[in-house]
Amino acid sequence: MSAVIRLDRVLQDATALPYRDLITRPTGQAVRQRLVMVLREVGATYATLDFSAVGLVDYSCADEIVAKLLAASVEPMPCAGVVLRGLREDHVEAIDHALSRHGLVVAAFATDATRPVLLGEAADDWRLAFAAVADLGRAAATRVADHLAWPAARTAIALDALVTMRCLRCHPDATYELGATA
Repeated sequence: MSAVIRLDRVLQDATALPYRDLITRPTGQAVRQRLVMVLREVGATYATLDFSAVGLVDYSCADEIVAKLLAASVEPMPCAGVVLRGLREDHVEAIDHALSRHGLVVAAFATDATRPVLLGEAADDWRLAFAAVADLGRAAATRVADHLAWPAARTAIALDALVTMRCLRCHPDATYELGATA
């Protein structure tokens, strides 16, 4: 099961103010705490965090909300994975920087994008394998390897890393697909 969580609404619930901007570390902490509660309430396996109605996102909020949620450094993440959507260029910059500092990666859709990209600390092979799965849809590692013209071992390493980082799902039939794409 997948759920879409609008960050502007989480911000309003967390602060009880009509703000659209995710700025200051205390705001980020309050939003992350509320977000974890919402994720637990909806009980989704994968969640899409929708930034489309959010104004500014500063580095401290990107760190508190996205990086700490993914790192599960404060409390365990209540779902198997998240994807971000509705990101403007300035959102991408702050989130990418925060994730890179923690060695984390997340799948994300920029505003009006039809294909996800990886933000954060991702090896080139991860990015290429992720793009291949985005192109192919649910696919076996051999199909991804053929698509990339890579040896099976190289493909397996990249796909396994993406599963570990929660950017891809691996099914019991050894096929891979994007996590949340709602």
